[in-house]
Amino acid sequence: MTLTIRQQMEEQEAANLSAHACLTRNSRGRQRLETECTIRLAFQRDRDRIIHSKSFRRLTHKTQVFLAPAGDHYRTRLTHVLEVSQIARTISVALRLNGHLTEAIALAHDLGHTPFGHAGESVLNDLCPGGFNHYEQSLRVVDLLEDKGLGLNLSHEVRDGIVKHSKGRREILPDDLSELPETMEGRVVRVADIIAYVNHDLDDAVRAGVINMEQVPAALRHLFGTTHSERIGTMVRDLVHTSLANGGGRLAMSPAAMDGIAALRAFLYKNVYETYQVHNDFIKAMKVLRELYEYFMEHDDHWEQVIDYPATTPRARRVADFVAGMTDRYALGLYADIFLPQPWRVL
Repeated sequence: MTLTIRQQMEEQEAANLSAHACLTRNSRGRQRLETECTIRLAFQRDRDRIIHSKSFRRLTHKTQVFLAPAGDHYRTRLTHVLEVSQIARTISVALRLNGHLTEAIALAHDLGHTPFGHAGESVLNDLCPGGFNHYEQSLRVVDLLEDKGLGLNLSHEVRDGIVKHSKGRREILPDDLSELPETMEGRVVRVADIIAYVNHDLDDAVRAGVINMEQVPAALRHLFGTTHSERIGTMVRDLVHTSLANGGGRLAMSPAAMDGIAALRAFLYKNVYETYQVHNDFIKAMKVLRELYEYFMEHDDHWEQVIDYPATTPRARRVADFVAGMTDRYALGLYADIFLPQPWRVL
């Protein structure tokens, strides 16, 4: 029997990938059975569905750190996930892991992010019964909200990596494996996420004039380097070499690198994320989302239902899906239409 192109690629995976990699043929599958593609592996199809989704396209107009930036070179949520994907795939290839799975998780990990970044997430967490967080919303997006309520029907391993990628200010690689994704590929994305954002947020903060490089502790500049590429390269090489030196079955970094990344993250919180230049705009943005959420809890005009919900779905859940899916500019425009006086138009 002649093997399909997909089956040949599955054979190549089994022959070439590490014993610690997640082979496509060993996937726990999808929530709904589908006929396999003859030329693409399952995780490739997941990646393609994510890239072609509306939620992915909207990331281009969602805040990373700087609110609706006018400059052309500031990161958005879309460029963030692309940088995470590039870093994660580099690590996965070096460790002989499944690059297709890694890429799919990386590209989807922030699909549930609100407008205005973590400020928007904080508002919805305060207002929604049961709370709100972007990683669970990302899973809701791919499971339900995309494709008119059918979801993207992604593989189990991609879904697991999405919902377990977030760490906030917690440990990057905790000893408790239950806090981590099931696959090494999902764990790579978790680390690539922080490597990406501590570096590009620092880069953007310097570009914006919020800080300058001389404010970064000299020890961190000496450890990681003084340029964007030097810092990322140092962190990635440390992760790859330390993990391989420990057998490759568990991600690891040298104590110096791990402590350095944590110190750089703490520096950014103190000197960028929580400074008045950045924080004051987010206070205003939080007011916008709070009033939009409260308005739609009482009114049906201007409200675009995301999907045809079951009748039992609480209104608060439907409103949260609508508000979370907005881009920054859509939220600001809608707020102006609803709450601000409009010039009288003479016909």
